[in-house]
Amino acid sequence: MAVYTRLGAEELGRLIAEFDVGALVSAKGIAEGVSNSNWLLDTTGKDGGGKDGAGARYILTMYEHRMDVADLPFFLGLLDHLAEKHCPVPATIHDREGKAFRMIGDKAVALIEFLPGVSVSEPSPAQAQAVGAALAQMHLAAADFAGNRPNGMGPAEWQRLADGCGSTGLASIGPDLGTLVSRELENLSTVWPNDLPRGIIHADLFPDNVLMLGNEVTGLIDFYFACTDTLAYDLAVTHAAWCFDADGRGFDAALSAALIAGYESVRPLQGEERAALPLLARGASLRFLMTRAYDWLHTPADALVTRKDPMAFARRLQFYADPANAPIFA
Repeated sequence: MAVYTRLGAEELGRLIAEFDVGALVSAKGIAEGVSNSNWLLDTTGKDGGGKDGAGARYILTMYEHRMDVADLPFFLGLLDHLAEKHCPVPATIHDREGKAFRMIGDKAVALIEFLPGVSVSEPSPAQAQAVGAALAQMHLAAADFAGNRPNGMGPAEWQRLADGCGSTGLASIGPDLGTLVSRELENLSTVWPNDLPRGIIHADLFPDNVLMLGNEVTGLIDFYFACTDTLAYDLAVTHAAWCFDADGRGFDAALSAALIAGYESVRPLQGEERAALPLLARGASLRFLMTRAYDWLHTPADALVTRKDPMAFARRLQFYADPANAPIFA
């Protein structure tokens, strides 16, 4: 999440009046993340008061770069589908006309439910296990979702982002980064699996996209990279996101084992899925390395956003590419 576009109090107030959520009380921009503009909103709630008259809280998202408005029915419909299946996801708040999103100029905005919980920065094995189980629950619940969306952040996009960074740009981030990226792009393009079980995946389940109260997952959020792809790839993305320290130097074997065990407690992996995890984890690391590198080089200087270190995923990529580390998935 981030803020690229600034909306004044008057414009936000007019927008919120289009929803049956009461009057706007406060709005605060959310700086984390790199893709969309987001605000935390407090309102008076329906009929002037939410539950027990305490008001109500929502997240407002304005969709910026890497977002095609034509994809919004898929994203927002998926949230509603999963919420109906009792997955811990925020439902979309439809406006008074029944629309799931509205337009402000040439940008779409959506209002979604605010869920309780906090994102953990130092997860425990018990929390990792709960996240694995919640991910598998989501995969099963989405099996009958009618929507379909190709993964726009797949191998072809990794190459495009690398081209957009250029060898000089990558070298400015890390002296050997261009060599690593070139080697992995070539290697993965020849062996990337396309015959594993597929379905709807989150594709971005980092700790800041999971809300927890203790060891309970209370919210899976930010589904705006969700797509139809390999289910085990989603587990690999989550593994790369949860099982290392922030700079990617330290791997936590206990978190790894707990995450995979949690996933398999709900949806056991097939043999070919487990065998492919080292390769899928390399791809997951390269995907986030490339988006971080591109954003590192191209984020506007005046954006209220925290850039994320691409080298943290270069180190993960090197870890997964080392055959000596493959037994972590055995």
